Amino acid sequence: MKSVTAFSALAVAFGLASALWLSVNNSADDIIIKSVSTNVLLPDTLSQNAQIGKLAFEAKCTSCHGTNAAGRDGVAPPLVHIIYEPNHHGDESIQRAVAMGVQAHHWSFGNMPAVEGLTRGDVKMIIKYIRELQRENGIN
Repeated sequence: MKSVTAFSALAVAFGLASALWLSVNNSADDIIIKSVSTNVLLPDTLSQNAQIGKLAFEAKCTSCHGTNAAGRDGVAPPLVHIIYEPNHHGDESIQRAVAMGVQAHHWSFGNMPAVEGLTRGDVKMIIKYIRELQRENGIN
């Protein structure tokens, strides 16, 4: 009888944890970014890889995502935003967005086209830059 009660308690706890996890994750997916914040705090220094990423970002990404990834109203969202924190948009999702483009799902700016002329290595450096900006702005 004790094992049935313990099993039932575990099943209920698992069910509640699953429901909570789904509601938290679904609520993040339901967020739509409608305006852009341009107040990005800059780190005192960037790692060498992030410095390389900054140059690549400025060459390929700034025209849409703005200076220091702060976004551009009516064009593209900020990447220094809680939506793009590593646990919600991991590095591979950024790699795939750059390589293949992505349908709009968190913002009302339209679809992101694939970005030509960047290797996976280039994008890895860009991600390093974005992640260092995010950390400076309290996004981990």
